[in-house]
Amino acid sequence: MAPENFDQNQGQSPESSTTTTDKFVFPRWVNGLREGIAVLAMGGLLYAVVLITWVFSPEMSAMGYAPEQPVPYSHALHAGDLGIDCRYCHTAVETTAKATLPPTATCMNCHATIKTGSEQLAIVRASAETGAAIPWVRIPDLPDFVYFNHAGHIQSGVGCVSCHGQVDRMTVVEQAKPLTMGWCLECHRNPDPNLRPMEFVTDMTWVAAGDPVALGAELRAEHNINPSTDCTTCHR
Repeated sequence: MAPENFDQNQGQSPESSTTTTDKFVFPRWVNGLREGIAVLAMGGLLYAVVLITWVFSPEMSAMGYAPEQPVPYSHALHAGDLGIDCRYCHTAVETTAKATLPPTATCMNCHATIKTGSEQLAIVRASAETGAAIPWVRIPDLPDFVYFNHAGHIQSGVGCVSCHGQVDRMTVVEQAKPLTMGWCLECHRNPDPNLRPMEFVTDMTWVAAGDPVALGAELRAEHNINPSTDCTTCHR
């Protein structure tokens, strides 16, 4: 019988008596990685929340943007109180991609005899005399990579109010809708609520007699309106 204190390594070579695998030990600074990773993760989550909130905020979509114009033109007065049709000033809205701004001559059709001495119209009179364009400030200003055709929408029965809001109530025109890609796609996927009879497209006060969605569905079927959601429709 072998003695109890028998050396298990007795008779073995020095090389075989050493541990075959040494335990790998991380440096002490690694202990702080967990806290660092947690902080980075929380910071990344906070950054994502702030970024998403900022991107989809009204400020980023320009809703409420109402710049000061060189001439204080009131749509509430002209389109609202006086009932001037949108097409009197925006003459090409039914036939071209752009609604077009009215030339000074259109303004002078009335103001050659109305409020001829008004200081507010001094720029209009100067423009009529010199031929220099009035430097109107664009409000709905889509990116250059976005194509929008006013005529296509007007001819489909989409009312001006659907995109521009109740302009006839605006003393100072502002951007009333977000005009974002998601907002446009929502209408392209379900245009019925925004469709109306062609003769009322510029009527800011028009209200459907019955269910506007049901009427829109009838008009869409009648005029074979099928808005595209393909990327190339707007990004050309």
